[in-house]
Formats: sequence, C-alpha cells, structure tokens
Amino acid sequence: MTALPAPRSLGAWVLAARPATLPVAVAPVAVGAAAGATTGVFSGLAAVAALLGALLIQIGTNLANDVFDHDKGADDERRIGPPRAVSKGLLSARAVWTGMIAAFALAALVGIYLVTIGGAPILAIGVLSIVSGVAYTGGPYPLGYNGLGDVFVFAFFGVVAVAGTSFVVSGSIPLSAWLAAIPVGALATCVLIVNNVRDHEGDARAKKRTLVVRFGRAFGVLEYAAMLALSAAAIVLLPLVAGATPLVLVALVPLAWGLSLWRTLRDEREGPVLNRCLASSAKLMLLVSLSLALAISLGPAA
Repeated sequence: MTALPAPRSLGAWVLAARPATLPVAVAPVAVGAAAGATTGVFSGLAAVAALLGALLIQIGTNLANDVFDHDKGADDERRIGPPRAVSKGLLSARAVWTGMIAAFALAALVGIYLVTIGGAPILAIGVLSIVSGVAYTGGPYPLGYNGLGDVFVFAFFGVVAVAGTSFVVSGSIPLSAWLAAIPVGALATCVLIVNNVRDHEGDARAKKRTLVVRFGRAFGVLEYAAMLALSAAAIVLLPLVAGATPLVLVALVPLAWGLSLWRTLRDEREGPVLNRCLASSAKLMLLVSLSLALAISLGPAA
C-alpha cells in the first residue's frame, strides 16, 4: 500500500488536488487555442489565462468532490480507489472547503480578464463552470449522483472548453474547433467512465446513481468503447469536413492505445490496476489532444 502523506502537509493538498486528472483541463485549452490560431488572430496571453483558469476550476472541482463525497459516504473504508484527503483525516473538511473556495476565487479573478476579451459569453461559461464544479457532487441535485456526470464532462471538457478557448484567443470559433471538441470531450468522458466502473459498488452504497450504477458495469465498458469510436470518427472527419490538414490523422496513433485501456477496463477488477487505467486514460486524452493541436496549428487557415 502506498504510504499516505502527513496530515495537513503539502502532500495532503497535492493528494486532494488529484494531479492525475489535470490533463483533462489542459487538453481542451491546447486544442481550442490551436483551432483559434488558424483564423489568423491569436492572443498568447489569453491562451495562458484560459489554461490557468481551467486548471484552477479543475482543482476546485476536485476539492469539492473530496469533501462532498465524504459527506455523502461515497469514500468509506471499502473504497478501492485512491485515498481521499478528508475521509483519511489528512485534511479537515473545513480546510478543503476553504481550499475549494480559494481555487474558484482565483479562477474568477483570471476570468475577469477573459471576460474583458470575450464579453458575456465567456462570463456565462465561467459562472456555469464554477457552479457546475460545485454542483457535480454538492448542492440539492448533485450531477454526479443523478447520472448526469457523463453529459457534464463531455460538454464542459469538450465543447465548452474547446470552443470557449478558441473564442478568447481569436474572437471566433472555426468549424475545426467544434469538430475537434468531440474527441476531447469523449476522451474526458472515458476518464470518468473508468472512475465510475472502479467505484460502482461504493457508489451504489452511497446512492450515487452514475450511469454505471444504473445500467451495470458492462454498460460502462461499452460506453468507453463507444467514446473511443466517436473520437476516431471525429478525427477522420476533421480533414473531410472542416478543412483541417490530413496531419490530424496522426492523432489516431495514440488513440489506438485506448483499445488496450478498454481491455483493462473490461477484464480487471483490482483497484490499483483500475487506478492506473484511469491515470492512463487521462494521459491518452492529453496525447490525442496535443497531437490534434499540433496538426491543426500546422494546417491551412480557417
């Protein structure tokens, strides 16, 4: 068993921030910035601000999940996933609450600059992202506890994040951004699917009605495969429909890794193996997204 960090230490905060999930925040910004750059207008400062804001919202959401899942009993002693800071007594619920508020407040400060660039649409995206980050596991109708987590992740880590980044860096959203958002959102959903498959027994005990809890483990395995297929289809369509360079097909190479991860998800039950599968799924999303970003940026202007 991996040794836990000391209570109230920096390591405890790193554990609560869940660094393995942070590629999910980086990937859509990279793709959106690349798509926006093809318009001939590009703000590097806006791209950096979008990345920082995305990371802060992801960290704030992770801290919210830590404290709210503990309150709802989803992180009990039978959990097979990585240890959580509040449930293990490494950080107090009050401390994690404070950290969550600080992360979202810093994201809002970054957002003020982005709103001066993008106006009301970016304000709406920022507010909804923060509210949804809390509402994923908290509030009167937590999304993750009512089978809406998959839709939330696909929308916010795919369509909203990619299109929003493109808009703030260039002032427009080319067709390539909309289409490239599909594999980004689908692969972000794959990360959540592994989480939900791994935790489905504990989620059922805590009345966390994820799609896997509702429809069974086999559904989650099938959903993972469907997200891989959807990603591949969107990548193939990019040069055919959106005028992207055929170089974007290079992104199919790392995507093939997803088949191995799917087999792991299908065949394995052990927590440590599925934990690695989750971290690898996040890396897969990042590799495919960076491949797409590089290829799109090398392609013709939108």
